[in-house]
Amino acid sequence: MRLKDKVVLITGGAQGLGEAIAKRFTREGAVVFIGDLKAETGNAAVEGIRAQGGKAFFLTLDVTSEKSWIDAVATVEKECGRLDVLVNNAGINIREPIEEMKVENLDAMLAVNVKGPFLGCKHSIPALRKSGGGSIINMSSVCGLVGHKYTPEAYTVTKGAVTLLTKTIAVRFAKDNIRCNSLHPSTVETALVAERLKDPKFREDRLGEVPLGRLAGDTDVANAALFLASDEAAFINGVAFPVDGGTTAD
Repeated sequence: MRLKDKVVLITGGAQGLGEAIAKRFTREGAVVFIGDLKAETGNAAVEGIRAQGGKAFFLTLDVTSEKSWIDAVATVEKECGRLDVLVNNAGINIREPIEEMKVENLDAMLAVNVKGPFLGCKHSIPALRKSGGGSIINMSSVCGLVGHKYTPEAYTVTKGAVTLLTKTIAVRFAKDNIRCNSLHPSTVETALVAERLKDPKFREDRLGEVPLGRLAGDTDVANAALFLASDEAAFINGVAFPVDGGTTAD
């Protein structure tokens, strides 16, 4: 098993990509803590994992709250005595173009998408250091690599910030055997975007930008996260890892 007995904290793990990553990791032997505000959904995800023989727990985590992060990491350490992998997956996208973007919506996106991973790194690094090192995986986007004509500006701002936060953590904490990499998916065909994908124009636009000719699935992203979390990626650090079918290569 590629993550046998590794202790993992995944934010936004109650559904979507976070849940897919949690399931993939537990199948490879990891003990996963799903951190989310959606307790009912998160506990359902945990029960689903346990029904398949995996080890998972739910904990309430507001990624915008420093106290919530302190409590979450303390809970993981209390239960398992260590932390090996952090996946900063939680994120939101309020789709308003720059000329219409409400300041409070911009603040909300910055809080979840930038402050959240920042605080996650801040409070997980000491725990990872005590474990002898580990892996931080920050969920960015193709919008963290290139300007994206289909995506409003605020989202691109937040995901670009995550890209450089990742590189900074990578170079500063490599001495502690802590690796930090970012994932950059193109549009992923999850339940959360299913309604938008019913729009033929939306689907056509998104398919048209992917050289491989299909949208990413949550398994594609989960497999990439698994590699970065595993010892197979022991010399992979500070990388912006596209999971985009070639979108950013064009």
